[in-house]
Amino acid sequence: MDLIEKYRLRMRRRRWLYRAFRKRRQLSLISDNTSNIRADDIMLCATVRDEKLRLPYFLKYYRDLGVEHFLFIDNDSSDGTAEYLSRQKDVSVWHSKGSYRKARFGVDWINWLLMRYARNHWVITVDVDEFFVYPFCDTRPLRALTDWLDAGERRSFGAMLLDMYPKGSIGQVPYRSGQDPMEILSWFDSGNYSITRNPRFKNLWIQGGPRARVFFGDTPDKAPALNKVPLVKWDWRYAYESSTHMVLPRVLNNTYDRQGGEVASGILLHTKFLPTFDAKVKEEMARNQHYANSKEYASYHQALQEDPEFWCKWSEKYINWRQLEILGLMSKGNWA
Repeated sequence: MDLIEKYRLRMRRRRWLYRAFRKRRQLSLISDNTSNIRADDIMLCATVRDEKLRLPYFLKYYRDLGVEHFLFIDNDSSDGTAEYLSRQKDVSVWHSKGSYRKARFGVDWINWLLMRYARNHWVITVDVDEFFVYPFCDTRPLRALTDWLDAGERRSFGAMLLDMYPKGSIGQVPYRSGQDPMEILSWFDSGNYSITRNPRFKNLWIQGGPRARVFFGDTPDKAPALNKVPLVKWDWRYAYESSTHMVLPRVLNNTYDRQGGEVASGILLHTKFLPTFDAKVKEEMARNQHYANSKEYASYHQALQEDPEFWCKWSEKYINWRQLEILGLMSKGNWA
């Protein structure tokens, strides 16, 4: 039976690769700096729409970590996002007016760019509200992590999405371009997480945190997934299955120890709840381009009418990666 499932997943991966190849026609090149990509560059890939406000700090953060080239897909922004990105020498930008939903929520576009440009590169695939934290990130560049992964013949690195939130109402403190969003979104849930193992894709499925208790209190099983595989040494035969929650071949989802030990892992600090969140929810409700007819955004919209507060007496204020390791949310494993 497992051989049959392996065959089905192989066919599924080929289907996603073929879709990505077809969807390349929806991408038009705006700014091409790909000739500057060196053989060992660490890369980042993201899809954006109207995110000019966030981009200055996002680019600075990942440049400081050690990302050397960025691949962006602009999904028809109207706020100057594409123009801003086009002025960056370490960024290549594509534009698409295509349906985000019909491109499997941007995954088809991302799979194409990774297939075309990221072969044999370590690449981070994230949203612009996600900030990668890994063991020793305060003292060691990202290349130290990828070199260690190469030495151990590991081609992927897992991370849990950690929702950050303010103390007080969303929108109480304004956000300015270039500001570290963690200055406003300083708090997180240290517990309240459930973990199950996906038998088909062999990945862990994590749910919980503030979104589960505030927006999905009555239906926690429908809360957004928090498991991610954001860092992969890419091969043209790989394909993301569902956002970066899982990737094929499924061996890349094996970012944990099945025997109960610890494997090095990271965190994606999720800064979704800036003061712009309410306007973003209304826009996405109107566009209806997200998963399951934007049911997640419908839950956000309904709850926001009551001006909810995420902070509670069990909230933790973010300090650094070591704090997250002590709380058991990430691990340095055997990386000393």
